[in-house]
Amino acid sequence: MYQTFDVTARPEQGPPRLAALRKELAAENLDGFLVPRADAHQGEYVAPRDERLGWLTGFTGSAGFCAVLKETAGVFIDGRYRTQVKRQVAADFTPVPWPEVQLADWLKEQLPQGGKVGFDPWLHAAGQITALTRELKGSSITLVQCGNLVDRIWADQPAHPMQPVAAHPLDYAGESAADKCARLAKGLQETGQAAAIITLPDSIMWLLNIRGGDVARNPVAHGFAILHSDARVDLFMAAEKLAGLEGHFGPSVSLHAPEDFLQAAAALNGSVAADNSTLPQIVADALGERLVPAGDPCALPKARKNAAEIAGSAAAHLRDGAAVIELLAWLDAQAPGTLTEIDVVKKLEEFRRQDPALRDISFETIAGTGENGAVMHYRVTDETDTRLEDGHLLVLDSGGQYLDGTTDITRTIAIGTPGDEERAAFTRVLQGMIAMSRLRWPKGLAGRDIEAIGRMPLWLAGQDFNHGLGHGVGAYLSVHEGPQRLARTSHVPFEPGMILSNEPGYYREGAFGIRIENLIVAEEAPALETSDPEREMLSWRTLTFAPIDRRLVNVAMLTPCEKDWLNAYHREVVEKTAAQLSPAAKAWLDAATAPL
Repeated sequence: MYQTFDVTARPEQGPPRLAALRKELAAENLDGFLVPRADAHQGEYVAPRDERLGWLTGFTGSAGFCAVLKETAGVFIDGRYRTQVKRQVAADFTPVPWPEVQLADWLKEQLPQGGKVGFDPWLHAAGQITALTRELKGSSITLVQCGNLVDRIWADQPAHPMQPVAAHPLDYAGESAADKCARLAKGLQETGQAAAIITLPDSIMWLLNIRGGDVARNPVAHGFAILHSDARVDLFMAAEKLAGLEGHFGPSVSLHAPEDFLQAAAALNGSVAADNSTLPQIVADALGERLVPAGDPCALPKARKNAAEIAGSAAAHLRDGAAVIELLAWLDAQAPGTLTEIDVVKKLEEFRRQDPALRDISFETIAGTGENGAVMHYRVTDETDTRLEDGHLLVLDSGGQYLDGTTDITRTIAIGTPGDEERAAFTRVLQGMIAMSRLRWPKGLAGRDIEAIGRMPLWLAGQDFNHGLGHGVGAYLSVHEGPQRLARTSHVPFEPGMILSNEPGYYREGAFGIRIENLIVAEEAPALETSDPEREMLSWRTLTFAPIDRRLVNVAMLTPCEKDWLNAYHREVVEKTAAQLSPAAKAWLDAATAPL
């Protein structure tokens, strides 16, 4: 199994670890210490060695941080984790709703007389520290760079990951690494930068057409890179990861030990571009006035998938959809009360593993039945494993990492006979997903401009959900990829080739959860008879093909257009996946996609 069901943190472990950390605070004459969920590379996902937040607090979500003071310890979490954090942390920690409550405001309230708050400059981005320093101005609270206090007390901290790196074939990448470097270097020349620093693992993987295994579920390797304006690249990565790849990089890529990176950055001449939202503070300090906040040069080119990447992603989704259909057919044949969440996770992975192109799952499968479905990022363990009972809804959010693409799909499934309230909420979520799928919009708009369309059916009923409508997805890379997002906070305009998720939901704590998710790719919209010839429009093309549970649809709530969309989608599911299915799954699919 790729996925395990071990309990990785327990609430009762937090208090003694917190007490040990506070002893280190006293030894350093500090009033506080910041513990982010981050590593030196500033990616969203971290290796076991860098799970400091989870180790200290018990909270295992993919975003958040803890501010440890002498008398209190705030665990800052966003709307996705409000339910999860209650289950995972001891009373010694105080959940803090973020970003509604900002760290600076919380610190000023907790330290009215001022104080010194320490932080590890490798684990905090320069932009974060600059903003926090500005917001604390006049408060007598100062930020102090120091060594990592959690590492001092973590006796059995895992070692740095050292998984081998492999070349990513040109047939899947669609563009050589040399051409990518030349294209990005030209941009540096045009803006007058001598070099750009790249710390994000998936950016380095994309730029150099390589893939790694240092972070679970993400085919990335830890390292740093400096791209020069003449298209040379200095790659700082452990040599043992790169064995056998000498011929892949070519003469323009020089290999160095990771410990040489900071000194090399400090020795750069001329202005240096970097993304302040991901550049570690210690590197910003080394660059000083040469630093030009210019964003990660790989971010947008990586997000704009080329034809080969889109074709690979589409092919991966068809095979992945067939695996999901096999699971749904199998699940529907089991009587309520006979399966548990773990049974479903294991069976789904069994179907996915039949594809030889599968390299991993793209994240820990979320299989939450009943009230567990209301925990947005629920991870089933041997201790929380729950039986699927009659009347439950099962939220099944999963994905695969295939050589040709990354998938992410959510289906909510009725176990036995669903209630009227659940069906009404499900139908509103479905209407939001359909509305976004059908959308055409003027080129230049961003997530903040259109995300509300996917929420409107819920809003009309006085309901909502506490996560974005969608996130970017990589091409055999991270399942969460920026900079584009379907979110009210996103200002990045959508462009052709960008792949995103479309995943509205609804969650009633203690009762049930609902989410429906397809991946979609932006493309130029075909002209209509009524189109303004001078106005460029974009639209979505759906990549995910698996049936939506018709038993949960209140057909009377659907408009004719919504009903037509769902029937057409189900016809396409059958057309695109039938040839890959077992006879039993094909027979089930025919019934599951019958017209409404």
